[in-house]
Amino acid sequence: MIGHTSIVGSLLREWRGVRRMSQLDLAMAAEVSPRDRNSMLTAAGYAPLYRETSLDDPKMAEMRHALGLLLRQNEPFLAVALDRRWDIVMCNTPYARFLSRVGGGSLEPHRVLPSPRLNLLRLLFGPLRSLVTNWEEVAREVLERAQREAAADRDPARRQVIEECLQSAPEEWRRPRTEASPRLVVTVDLRLGEARARLFSTITTLGTAQDITLQELHIESFHPADEETETLLRGMALRG
Repeated sequence: MIGHTSIVGSLLREWRGVRRMSQLDLAMAAEVSPRDRNSMLTAAGYAPLYRETSLDDPKMAEMRHALGLLLRQNEPFLAVALDRRWDIVMCNTPYARFLSRVGGGSLEPHRVLPSPRLNLLRLLFGPLRSLVTNWEEVAREVLERAQREAAADRDPARRQVIEECLQSAPEEWRRPRTEASPRLVVTVDLRLGEARARLFSTITTLGTAQDITLQELHIESFHPADEETETLLRGMALRG
């Protein structure tokens, strides 16, 4: 095995020299994730490029503070930080209140949540289903995005979440749609008691992060799609 690793490493060095590519250039050209890049480089006899540090680690104190700030900046509107498996890592106060109203449990906002964590996909295909009035449109869009993200992924837990959701979805959702002109923005239309809210979301990722945990983290922020929704959410925040 050592001999094979040595041969692979020599070949990689030779071809990188011909192509004038660094280790990182080669990994990025192969279009694999930082996690897979580490595995490939380790198998070839190189040191991993990316570390993986738990958000609970003291070294992550500054990043935890920064995530909290990003989430607070979206208040009084909803925002949530998700990991690669769509588990809820951290959320702001309006998001925590929203989940508590739909039976999602009591979450402490602006704190890294302990495991096992709630999973956004499972929530969408579970307790949130009855509250999203355009559920089929939203759920299919989110599921297709999740399938694209996991297309070249070897994480069985990630694939399991998708498969669980597909079990309660129409059969045709297993196949990608072929519409020529998809909608630019799909709103999330919520039923909040007697009120209605229309939201659209934006996704933020951390640029040039050198840690796998941070690279695979993304923040989804929800914004009012009309004045009525803005007034409603601001009023709900004031009432607590």
